[in-house]
Amino acid sequence: MTRRRLLAGNWKMNKTVAEARAFAEAIGRRAEVFEAGADFVVCPPFTALHVLRVTLPARVALGAQNVHFEERGAFTGEVSAEMLAEAGVRYVIVGHSERRHLFGETDAVVEKKVTAVLHAGMTPILCVGEDLRERQLGHTERVVERQTKAGLAGVDPGRAGEVVVAYEPVWAIGSGQTPTPEDAGRVVAHIRRVMEREKGAEAASRVRILYGGSVTADNLGAFVAEADIDGALVGGASLNPDGFVRMAEVITKGASA
Repeated sequence: MTRRRLLAGNWKMNKTVAEARAFAEAIGRRAEVFEAGADFVVCPPFTALHVLRVTLPARVALGAQNVHFEERGAFTGEVSAEMLAEAGVRYVIVGHSERRHLFGETDAVVEKKVTAVLHAGMTPILCVGEDLRERQLGHTERVVERQTKAGLAGVDPGRAGEVVVAYEPVWAIGSGQTPTPEDAGRVVAHIRRVMEREKGAEAASRVRILYGGSVTADNLGAFVAEADIDGALVGGASLNPDGFVRMAEVITKGASA
C-alpha cells in the first residue's frame, strides 16, 4: 500500500498571533509547493489557531500540540478535543516527550488522549522515542514498543491505521544530533512490526510513521528515503517559512498523488 507522505511542523511555545499570520502569508506566496500528493500540517500554540485557520494555504492543515482527554469539566487551562475540532484542527500531537518528561504524562494518559482525538474526528500524531540513557542501554526497541502498544491500546484495529506515529528519539530533539537514517529506519520498521502484531497487517500497512528530532531541509531527504519512514515531525526548523517550504519540496519529491 502506498502511504501519503506527511510533513508536520511543531512550533512549541513560539510565535505570537502576528508572527503566525506573517508565517502563513509567507508560505502562501509559495503555495504551489504544497502539492496534492502529500500532506502538510502546522501545529501552533492554541492562541494562533484562529488566525491560521483562515490564513494558511488550503493544502496546509491546522494542528494542535496537546489536548485533554475529557470532554468537559473542571480542568483549568486545558482544551478538549471537541474545542479543537470546532477551531478547525485536523491533527493533534499526543504524547510528545516534552509532555511526558516535563508535565508527567503517563502512557495511560497518552492512550486516553489518542482515543479522544479519534473520537472527535481528528488524527492523533502519537509520539514515541527513547532518551539517551535508554539508547545507551540498548533499550530503544523496548521503549518504542511499550509506548506504541500503550498509546494504541484503546484503538480498534479497524481505526489503528488512521493514527500517525512519530518516532522522536528524545536525545535528538533540539540537540543537532540525529541517528543515521538507517538507524531511524530500523526503529520505524520495528514500530510497524509492533503495529502488525497488535492491530493487524492492514493497520500496519496503512499507518504513517514519521521521524522527528533535529530535522532540517538538508537531512530530511535521507530520512524519507527509508522505506518505512513516511515523513517528519519537525520542531525548530518549521518556524522559518523558507525552511518549511524547502522541507515541503523535499516531501513532495517522489510523493505519489
